[in-house]
Amino acid sequence: MSASATPLYNARLIKGGALLGDIRLLVRGWQAEEPPSSQKDRGVRANVLAKPSRSRTVDVFEQTFLPRFVVGPIPEAWRLVRALEDRNLPLEVLRPVYYWITARSEPILYDYATQIVWEQAQRGQTTVRVQDAAAWIRQKLRAQHRVWSDTVVVRVAQGLLSTLRDFGVVEGRVKKRIAPAHLAIEAFAFVAFALHLLGVTGARLVDHSDWRLFLLAPTAVERLFFESHQHHLLTYHAAGRVVRLDFAAHSPEGMADVVAARTH
Repeated sequence: MSASATPLYNARLIKGGALLGDIRLLVRGWQAEEPPSSQKDRGVRANVLAKPSRSRTVDVFEQTFLPRFVVGPIPEAWRLVRALEDRNLPLEVLRPVYYWITARSEPILYDYATQIVWEQAQRGQTTVRVQDAAAWIRQKLRAQHRVWSDTVVVRVAQGLLSTLRDFGVVEGRVKKRIAPAHLAIEAFAFVAFALHLLGVTGARLVDHSDWRLFLLAPTAVERLFFESHQHHLLTYHAAGRVVRLDFAAHSPEGMADVVAARTH
């Protein structure tokens, strides 16, 4: 994913940001054998999310879970986090993977995190404000020859910051600031494996823009690959610009086993 090939932005963040509790519940109960539409209908009828209204449950399915974790840009992304959930891995490992999938599925979140938040973090400028996010959204919409109402722009800007807060990238209830960068080594290795499954290999994996989602500078990415190698989460060898990366696992379940062996 790159800023130069960004799809048109949408306003889905108004309907739901991280929603980590709801999404985790749906991931743990999702069935590969049953059509998504019938699972959605059954979940709405049973009010599996315990929402006060049917429409709210429908929104979680249609605006958040399905476009991100079932039919999103990462095919059947729910399988990735389901492998981790089935092994009862801690939230420190789970949350970054949910964040990565969410950001890859929401172009406006991806661009804001990898362009604005990452660049501010590198400069040591930690304050993030709704009005600044709204101004950035308007600028991006102009480039796409689109216009949203002021109300929608502000609500999406609020959604951006609250989503990043829920994923631990920013902190603060009212005045928000960029949190110190931290990514558990197990989560790092699993995201690296997921990128590998998407066809990203070698030096491209080390240099990938997705690491900016976690506020990681290139030197930090290289250090985490080296540490992952030391802890037998993957195999990493680098000689100048020649990078060789290998994984013992061949499936999300296999990589989840590798991660769980270190975590438990």
